[in-house]
Order: sequence, then structure tokens, then C-alpha cells
Amino acid sequence: MEVLELKKMIKFYPDRISREMLSDAPEMRIALMCLEKGQKLEPHKAPLRLLMYVVEGKGTFTVGDERIEADEKTCIVCDPMVSHGFNADRDDKLVVMAVVTPVE
Repeated sequence: MEVLELKKMIKFYPDRISREMLSDAPEMRIALMCLEKGQKLEPHKAPLRLLMYVVEGKGTFTVGDERIEADEKTCIVCDPMVSHGFNADRDDKLVVMAVVTPVE
């Protein structure tokens, strides 16, 4: 068993997104991304199933052609090969936990 205390892992950088790999097993990868206000992860595609969970803050998420304004405790699921990204554009920092699983 592994316990991840996310509050202790949150850190921000003024010039780039903070990316911390929390777990990197073949069956599931977990990353924590911390964005200062104004930073963004450009939309991109991956051949994996993705869950994006807003740990702290507010931001705008892009999934395919949709834009979702999300705040804390919001969970967004993205199918494989669908463009996705997020932006800390809502006057707040943004902390996102991404859980990625392979597609069979």
C-alpha cells in the first residue's frame, strides 16, 4: 500500500509547470501538475485513458472541442486520442492530479 499526501507534494515554479510523477507503474501512472496563474498545458493527444482531478484552484480544461470551467473536487474523464489540456486562467493557481491507464 502507498499513501500519497498531495498537500506535501504541491510546489509551484514561476517559469514552468511543476510536474511530479507520483506513481509510474505500467498499469497506472499518476502525475501531479501545479500551475501558477496564467500557465497552461497545451492540448495534446495520447493513446491512454485519462482522469484529471482538480485538487486545488480553478481553471479551464479543454477536452476535444469542449471547454470546461472547473474548480476543486472536479473530475474530468478523457477517452484515448482525444485532445486535452488545461489552463490556470481563472484568477487562481491550479493543481491537477492526472491518472493515466493504458487501453487494451
